[in-house]
Amino acid sequence: MKFNVPSKTLHSYVSAVSKVINSKNALTILNNFLFTLDGDILTVKASDMENSLVGRLPVTGAEGGGSFCLDARRIVDLLKEMPDQGITFEIDDDNLEVKISYPNGMYNTVAINGVEYPLTTEAQEGETISFTMPADQVMKGIENTIFAVGTDELRPQMMGILWDVKPDRIIFVATDTRKLVKYTNSLIKPGSECSFILPLKPATVLKNVFGKEDEIEITVSEKSVKFNSPSFTFDCRQIKGAFPPYDKVIPANNPYALTVDRLSFLTAVRRVGVFGDCGNGLVKFKLTPDTLTLRARDNSYGTSGWESVPCSYTGNEFMIGFGAPYLIEIFSTISTTDVIMKLSDASHPAVCVPAENEPDSELLILLMPMNIVD
Repeated sequence: MKFNVPSKTLHSYVSAVSKVINSKNALTILNNFLFTLDGDILTVKASDMENSLVGRLPVTGAEGGGSFCLDARRIVDLLKEMPDQGITFEIDDDNLEVKISYPNGMYNTVAINGVEYPLTTEAQEGETISFTMPADQVMKGIENTIFAVGTDELRPQMMGILWDVKPDRIIFVATDTRKLVKYTNSLIKPGSECSFILPLKPATVLKNVFGKEDEIEITVSEKSVKFNSPSFTFDCRQIKGAFPPYDKVIPANNPYALTVDRLSFLTAVRRVGVFGDCGNGLVKFKLTPDTLTLRARDNSYGTSGWESVPCSYTGNEFMIGFGAPYLIEIFSTISTTDVIMKLSDASHPAVCVPAENEPDSELLILLMPMNIVD
């Protein structure tokens, strides 16, 4: 078996595919890539048994065909340092000796027979639903929700992003009980209805690998989801169980509206938070019609700080507290110049929304308040 391929092209593919590989694997074979040559197409596959990612790239000078496994870390490290030029792979079909050569050097290693690589892609069982999305819309859905994914293993259904697919829109939802984000994309019309919970790791892989693709075909079955593009195919397992009924926790009517400049507010929270309690990150809001006063204190170290931020506020004057890390995450995710916080009282959640949503989309982030003691 023999083929030629540009080193940097191959490096981009193996780097992308390697994102699926765990740092520690129960099966040693999963530390390897599975290379398969079929005609003039080379596929590179990696898996962790629950997720598998395959990249496809064209090669030249192909002779023979078949599959073989090579150590993933070694191949990625070699190609990373390789100059941008064509390289030749020669694999002895009898003893699986591999020669990787280019004009200035040659490297030798021994492959593992491809038949030893485990079959990790489950047949998609039962009825499947397929629809196509522009890759940039998939990225927006993930980027707007991934920061709110839960980490509590006692609540596994919250350790992923809910894709609530409707005939005329897709709703992305994530929550960790302290905050909840709901991003609705009405630009996509799937024409069918289903829902699944995409775990955090597959969501991260999808965001990092498929960002430069044009369109992604998404096929949903009972237990798994397949994302397919011209360059990559990604199979991943869903999280079992039902996602919490997210619409029931979103307040129907928060009568008070606080509008602030996003960047001014964000930098003020970061500064005030430096002098607050690192344990809970509490920042107190004192709301008046024209000014929002932020206060933080750490009694253990005798530190405190306050800062005022111009605002537009309609409602009764009162105090409410939020965690600075959550505020920073939310205001870093929203991209508009102004952000509106809809409030009710010190014990009910705040609803944060952009001052103006992008066309055919709607972003809503709910944040639970913290108890404050005057």
